[in-house]
Amino acid sequence: MKAIWNGAIGFGLVNIPVKIYSATETTKLDLDMLDKSDFSNIRFKRVNESTGKEVKWENIVKGYLMDDKYIILDEEDYEAASPEKSKILSIDQFVKESEVDSVYFENPYYLEPQKNGENAYRLLLKALAKTEMVGVGTFVLRESEAIGMIRPYKDDVLVLNRLRFAQEIRDYSDLKIPAKKPPKPAELKMAISLIEQLSQEFDPEMYKDTYSESLMKIIKQKAKGKNIKAKKAEPAKEGKVIDLMAQLKASLQSPKSKNAS
Repeated sequence: MKAIWNGAIGFGLVNIPVKIYSATETTKLDLDMLDKSDFSNIRFKRVNESTGKEVKWENIVKGYLMDDKYIILDEEDYEAASPEKSKILSIDQFVKESEVDSVYFENPYYLEPQKNGENAYRLLLKALAKTEMVGVGTFVLRESEAIGMIRPYKDDVLVLNRLRFAQEIRDYSDLKIPAKKPPKPAELKMAISLIEQLSQEFDPEMYKDTYSESLMKIIKQKAKGKNIKAKKAEPAKEGKVIDLMAQLKASLQSPKSKNAS
């Protein structure tokens, strides 16, 4: 793993030196883009708009266009914008995790304690687990401010979940959401029965990225010269009135529902 942030967690008057590591990795197949005519690789280049010449990474800077003129920023400028948040994630409050709606969740990261921070790290981990609370604060990661939510994971490690700001959540008033008309009591009762019948403890190991596995099988078959004929899925039918009671009854009688109960 490669650290993407090096700083400290501010916990009251205690600073816990930590490094941040990405907690996830993709399982998607690494597919290359090719020219359809001869299957040559497509390459993207960073090109100077004026000269048309390629520019090396070390010669690239970032700037903000203001009044038809670019204002160039360097590393010192990013730190000067909020020096304390560039190096410290200060916990501003402790809340119940259930109070944080999942719509705010972005990426999870592992926090690793650094030298002389191990005891304070373990103390915070145990205190959060004991109180069933999470710590929330802001910090700067990759040139942008972020909300961080710190929580214990499997009683072994602290995880930092990056959260979205409230202004980043779109308003859904333009969507065609059904009117708040109460469902029929019999339909609601049957829907609740179906939910209860399928209820069980969440086990993430139940879910696998089978699409990538299936796609790799197709790739291997095509490598052997086999032709692949896909079974086309039935498109969703629109405009047809649904008999909810009939579908709910059928769902309750399905093998999947019976096996879960």
